Amino acid sequence: MALANLKITVLGLGAMGTGMAKNLLAAGLLHSAWNRSSARAEQFAEQTGVRPAVDAVEAIAGCDVIVSCVSADEDLLALAERLLPVLNTGMVWVDCSTVAVQTAQQLATQLAKYGVAFVDAPVSGGQEGAEKGMLAIMAGAEAGVFEQLEPLWRAIGARWQRMGSVGAGQATKAVNQIMAAGINQAVSDAMAFAEAQQLPIEKVVEVVGNGAAGNWFVQHRGVTMTQAEFTPGFKVALHHKDLKICQQMAQQSGAPTAVIDSVLSQYAKLIDAGYGEEDISALYRLKSN
Repeated sequence: MALANLKITVLGLGAMGTGMAKNLLAAGLLHSAWNRSSARAEQFAEQTGVRPAVDAVEAIAGCDVIVSCVSADEDLLALAERLLPVLNTGMVWVDCSTVAVQTAQQLATQLAKYGVAFVDAPVSGGQEGAEKGMLAIMAGAEAGVFEQLEPLWRAIGARWQRMGSVGAGQATKAVNQIMAAGINQAVSDAMAFAEAQQLPIEKVVEVVGNGAAGNWFVQHRGVTMTQAEFTPGFKVALHHKDLKICQQMAQQSGAPTAVIDSVLSQYAKLIDAGYGEEDISALYRLKSN
């Protein structure tokens, strides 16, 4: 396939997939799109003027690259089972979901039998990053395949890196998710402390956010969490799912799990209380009085 003329199909038009598909459309790379639920598909059509395919099989007809973005391992494997009979030799399947390393490796082995290359390319940056084409992309792939996909990376990402062979992308995403959990916990605790000290939160975020403790999360969520604004950039339920994968990986390798265990327990409380669809900054609900 010619680098400048990639025909890319996006499967999964959730919060992340929609943003990626829109940026691929703007770059002239979007061949087709599909979503399991018709509501999301209709919304995409209204926003872009592009009507998604009625099913995944139709969506991938004539494409060079499949980009999938689904919620769970079982969704990805079910999608692959449906598409295997109609895949063409030379296609590349790029999965931007967050799944287990073993799931990525299993799918890569299956696809190789059909002459299809697989890339596990989970992303970080939340809905905002997907919409702005500013995602961080961590990929597991053969070097030649990764380089061949540069137009895709440029359309959806601000930075992209090949981390190794298939599975390395997911392992790197696990690092990201553990770190995000710890940052969320620290910022939530700190903002609750700041409120208890009756400090002006906007000024706290401004000065602390530009010091040694500064980070994206405090700058973008520090104020909104204290105002009980939890519009999702990344949902509690999804981060909970990801951290369960991280927990299993850590236990298998003997790595520490203190942060994972703590945040999982707190997320479980939020989910039980009906807050699973809120942004992960809703962790603040458990910290404030």
